[in-house]
Amino acid sequence: MQSLQQVAALRALVAEWRGQNLSVGLVPTMGSLHDGHRSLVKAAKARFDRVIVTIFVNPTQFSPGEDFDDYPRVIAADKAMLVEDGADAVFLPTIDDLYPRGVERTTLITISDLTNELCGAHRDGHFDGAMTAVNKLLNITRPDAVFLGEKDFQQLFMMKQMVSELMMSVEVIGVPTYREDDGLAMSSRNKYLTETERDKAKALFETLSEIEQALKNGSNEFSQLEQQGLRKLQELGFIPDYIEVRRQRDMLGAQAADKELVVLGAAKLGKTRLIDNIQLSR
Repeated sequence: MQSLQQVAALRALVAEWRGQNLSVGLVPTMGSLHDGHRSLVKAAKARFDRVIVTIFVNPTQFSPGEDFDDYPRVIAADKAMLVEDGADAVFLPTIDDLYPRGVERTTLITISDLTNELCGAHRDGHFDGAMTAVNKLLNITRPDAVFLGEKDFQQLFMMKQMVSELMMSVEVIGVPTYREDDGLAMSSRNKYLTETERDKAKALFETLSEIEQALKNGSNEFSQLEQQGLRKLQELGFIPDYIEVRRQRDMLGAQAADKELVVLGAAKLGKTRLIDNIQLSR
């Protein structure tokens, strides 16, 4: 596995692969890799000749007061995992590499209709930063496809929208959420949970699953189901940001006739912010 930091070096490597008629898949991460990330690498390797994994803790997607300085950084362990999983290259840019004019003066990409909804309503500027960083990585690597986890359903949806509207020649592929045995969605931030909190954390997935079942049983009382879910989480000690039922195709609010739905939720437990979703057909 090649380890690169300079943009020019990565572009040269990709050009070499393209000269050999090899296909390229990209897996963008912020590091502190776990089995969920490994599932992305596995999916990319199954479809493409070469796989690049990027590790970059992106400052522009952290809101003021969030955990940018404390976000877990374990580069040596991440590299060892990627070697084991057969990644062909890891790209480790610095902030100066991706934001040469500084993060305060950079050009940002905004997906206007969703930037300030759901997670965006609780994380000011988060999606502008995430879309901008991934756009830069796509422009550097020019992959055939980029692989993202479905745990971040809103981000995945917005990434597809960005690629489509900017007419970028890359496929955005969602990979199913990788879960612990009790259903908790894997996340690098799960490391922040105390032992007691970790035992409670599964309740977010359980709450969304109860709403899923009610929807499959024919309920169209979306607001009532959302409020019941919020109350349950509050009673268990969570501080919920939202629980919402939306339709998958455009992320608008669900209507009675809609069949393809997604139940989304986000809540704080202690100092850890958890997000999850369940997609369903009925």
